[in-house]
Amino acid sequence: MERVTTLRRVIGGGVAPLVDLVYPPRCPACGEGIGEQGGLCATCWNDLAIPGDPSCGLCQRPFGESGPDEGSICAPCLGSPPAHDGIAAGTLYTDTSRKLVLALKHGRRIALAPLLARLIAARIRQAEEERLIIPVPLHRWRLWHRGFNQAALLARELAKAGCGTLVVDGLRRTKRTPSLGGMGAKARTRALVGAIAVNKPVSIKGRHILLVDDVLTSGATSTACVKALKRAGAKSVVIACFARVLDEARVHT
Repeated sequence: MERVTTLRRVIGGGVAPLVDLVYPPRCPACGEGIGEQGGLCATCWNDLAIPGDPSCGLCQRPFGESGPDEGSICAPCLGSPPAHDGIAAGTLYTDTSRKLVLALKHGRRIALAPLLARLIAARIRQAEEERLIIPVPLHRWRLWHRGFNQAALLARELAKAGCGTLVVDGLRRTKRTPSLGGMGAKARTRALVGAIAVNKPVSIKGRHILLVDDVLTSGATSTACVKALKRAGAKSVVIACFARVLDEARVHT
């Protein structure tokens, strides 16, 4: 998909239909034929669960039409106030959003980044002061193995969309951590102790931060990043992600 998209851009619109003839546009989630490169089929668009309002005033957890008024605080935030200052999730985690994340991260279909970032940007609330856009970092060995940081790709697209100023190396992984998949919340937190730090040349004090990741699951990694940024003097940290895992949204998995 990345090669096809680049080829269409280089040769221009006049010859682009020939590219589509050789490489027919297909939905990156299900493989169905679509009208043009870089989109989704109607079925997969319909399967995406876009968070709506009213939502929690702290974490933007959607309440649903019959829920409390906008600005109310959800039970999880009341029980354990978050370290962050908000969550902007492009979608809730469903089968289709999962396929898109896997295609980007493990399928190396990096041309999906603009599509995913557009969905994130639509959920980012306006701020009076400019934000710094900082991606969740990968350890250098994982970055070397994968070849790219998917969070950094999304952050770059958000910067292009005018959501803030990109600081791609604002955070760093100070130690290699095991895969967090399958771990409980406490184990994830222990694994991340001392694993995230702010790069010293980066000035964070007094700034508003947009912390970018592909998926927000338990929140252990993002919380470690938020705490590191707050210790460095960040005024606020909003988490921006493509897919947010909520039990009530996993009806399609």
